Amino acid sequence: MIRTLFFISFLSLTACGNLSFPGVYLIDVEQGNVVTQAMVDQLKPGMTTRQVRFILGTPLLRDSFHNNRWDYIYRIRNGTEVRDQTQITVYFADDQLTHFSGSFLPSSADETKPNDGES
Repeated sequence: MIRTLFFISFLSLTACGNLSFPGVYLIDVEQGNVVTQAMVDQLKPGMTTRQVRFILGTPLLRDSFHNNRWDYIYRIRNGTEVRDQTQITVYFADDQLTHFSGSFLPSSADETKPNDGES
């Protein structure tokens, strides 16, 4: 009796993880920080971390081993399929923005340039 109950429970739980049922509607799930080109265009070298946080919001990821790096990631999924993903990483030195990289580039040519010494 207990084995049968365990087996039925196990089968029902494993079926929940399979999202490939035909005819099942999967909603879009948005995760992370929405970052737009207009927001990236406001970033200037020398801005403080507080100013960057005001423009971009609180970063999704802050690596405790690299306090000078913030990662902003935005992802739209439909089940297990990633439909869209954007990412931007901003780098700081002495509480000031040095450069950034990712899915968005500055609109004007005189904006930040990556510094090869940082990672």
